[in-house]
Amino acid sequence: MRPRRDAAPAPAAPDARAQAYATLGKARSENFPVAPSFLPRAWREGLMAVYGYARLVDDIGDGDLAPGGHDAVLLGLDPAAADEPLAMLDALEADLHRVFGGPGGPPRHPLLQALRPVVRAHGLTPEPFLGLIEANRQDQRVTRYATYGDLLAYCELSANPVGRLVLSLTGTSTPERIRRSDAVCTALQIVEHVQDVAEDLGRDRIYLPAEDMRRFHVAEADLKAHRAGASVRSLVAFEAERARDLLNEGTPLVGSVHGRLRLLLAGFVGGGRAALRAVTAAGFDVLPGPPKPTRSGLLREVATVLRTAPRKG
Repeated sequence: MRPRRDAAPAPAAPDARAQAYATLGKARSENFPVAPSFLPRAWREGLMAVYGYARLVDDIGDGDLAPGGHDAVLLGLDPAAADEPLAMLDALEADLHRVFGGPGGPPRHPLLQALRPVVRAHGLTPEPFLGLIEANRQDQRVTRYATYGDLLAYCELSANPVGRLVLSLTGTSTPERIRRSDAVCTALQIVEHVQDVAEDLGRDRIYLPAEDMRRFHVAEADLKAHRAGASVRSLVAFEAERARDLLNEGTPLVGSVHGRLRLLLAGFVGGGRAALRAVTAAGFDVLPGPPKPTRSGLLREVATVLRTAPRKG
């Protein structure tokens, strides 16, 4: 029996295509390479489709959509709904179900249209994609985290699904690799939170656990300063060390695979390590803005990961 062919979606308007390209272009500013050119074309296309979806979800949750309400219109909403993250996330979830053959025909948004063939080719399931949406719903309702455990539960939704999707796209998913991948992804999320303390506070969000803030005698007012005092720097150093420990826990994932995938995963781990090195070089003062690693620093860390990651299999 031949596979059923769906009706082709209507061509996206030129401005919709431009916005989709702009969203994908944000990959260049990430701490780690998203879909480097050394990967097979099918992997690159799959990784970029997943990145485009994840970036769109985050842009909705963070209020970073392009002006004009075009994304809302593409999802079947009034342009004004672009300023209503929960309504946009609901509409995006409905479009995601269309990716998986749900009612309403093919997906409407061009970034989800690009995701559909990837989902089918690799047999991906909805759960990790739904997790990313739920994380951004949580961002609308939860702006403070009482404990480190609460933050880890958030990372299970916001970060870990991405690593699991990478393993699924490359056909290398096993329980042990998922465990190691979760450690790496949670670490990368914490690194981002550490870098972006000031930016997050501008959105009335604090991802530094309240129990740790009390331990280091840091009040919210201290995070609003132009420069970090000693207590804030100590807190940031503490959270950075937690992220470093998680990266170390996840590093054997790199040695468990071979070839170009090994280089890609080393890029993820090395990117996290390079970002932590930049935070350390800034004296853990992240309040003026996120310390960013240099390209040479990133390459050095990737080389170190490749040289030291224990090989298995």
